[in-house]
Amino acid sequence: MAGVNGHRVADESLLDDEKSMVANDPGGMLRATASAGAQVRESAALAAEADLSPLADEGRPRAVVVAGIGTAGLTGNILATVAGHRCPVPIIGHRSAGIPGWVGAADVVFAVSASGRSPEALAAAEAAVRRGARLVAIGNPDTELQAMAERARSPFIPVPRRAPARASLWGLAVPVLLAARAIGLVKVNEADLAETATRLDADAERCRPGADSFVNPAKSLALGLAGSIPIVWGSSPLATVAARRFADTLAANARYPVMAGALGEAGRGRVGLLDGVFGGLAESSRDIFADPGDEEEAGTRLRLVVFRDGGLNPEDDADEPVAVEERRADAVQTIAERRGVRCDVLTAEGGSAIERLASLTAVPDFASLYLALAHGLDPMAVPAISEMKELSNPMPEGIQ
Repeated sequence: MAGVNGHRVADESLLDDEKSMVANDPGGMLRATASAGAQVRESAALAAEADLSPLADEGRPRAVVVAGIGTAGLTGNILATVAGHRCPVPIIGHRSAGIPGWVGAADVVFAVSASGRSPEALAAAEAAVRRGARLVAIGNPDTELQAMAERARSPFIPVPRRAPARASLWGLAVPVLLAARAIGLVKVNEADLAETATRLDADAERCRPGADSFVNPAKSLALGLAGSIPIVWGSSPLATVAARRFADTLAANARYPVMAGALGEAGRGRVGLLDGVFGGLAESSRDIFADPGDEEEAGTRLRLVVFRDGGLNPEDDADEPVAVEERRADAVQTIAERRGVRCDVLTAEGGSAIERLASLTAVPDFASLYLALAHGLDPMAVPAISEMKELSNPMPEGIQ
């Protein structure tokens, strides 16, 4: 469907036609995203079968490095957030090949790759073994990553392979959390995992393709974002992880340009975007007699999405940062309203940190898929990603 300026616009009718959505999703991204709860359960079972006792036997490390790229890379942020500010050792996310130069025998390296073949994870695993650091490998079984872990006599935790990497957040995050628990860095119990899985199941049911747009929160969010430039901010460290996840899925699945970050950072400069040519300035120059639904008159506008957590981890007792975060979220919503910038708010629910994070990721994950489908895009097939891999890999397949 073409817009007035020749640009493709979202077609709401596509989202209420379940057969069309399935036809436009040949890679099964909707089905894979709906498996998030099952991923939690299966990943926990697979981690339980892995021998993590050597991690506990060798005691607390000096530092933990979580090496991976894309969705795997986000697991380092999840671990740091769930561990909280009381974590006794630093947790470093590393999203490039190899590992930091200071890593040595006193440290632990998690090499994470959904495929088990990413160059970043393989290089991190190789460097960790060479330097004598403890290695934990997490990825697809029967791959080079597993072989490297076995040669080094290091723990390997397989991940479920029912979902593509972009839809495998929980299949990757749960093993990372449970391996960190074995070292004594996080408090994640079986009840937390069960409640998280149940919440993800419930959200998948609310966001199912057969639910009409007016009762489906993911479809509603997608249609609200259609044609806009999304800005996604999180009120707390946990909410910021969810915001960055949403930015990743909007870019990869729906091909939307998006800015994401923490509200604390936004308040130091980026909140000025609300006064810019896509925010308040656009509103002030608009014809007040124009039809609000007229795309040509309205033009491209910012759309703000605020993720609110309401606090730090339950075991934390720092009430003042919580109050600051909440006041900051209230303030940015008021500023957006004064400038005519529409704002969606998603609020975390649940008792544990992992369940609250799940409550902030499920609906947005589905929304990114529905936004792609409303534009007639296949959320799985992203030609630019394939071309990027081909052009940046000088070695023909089969020779690597």
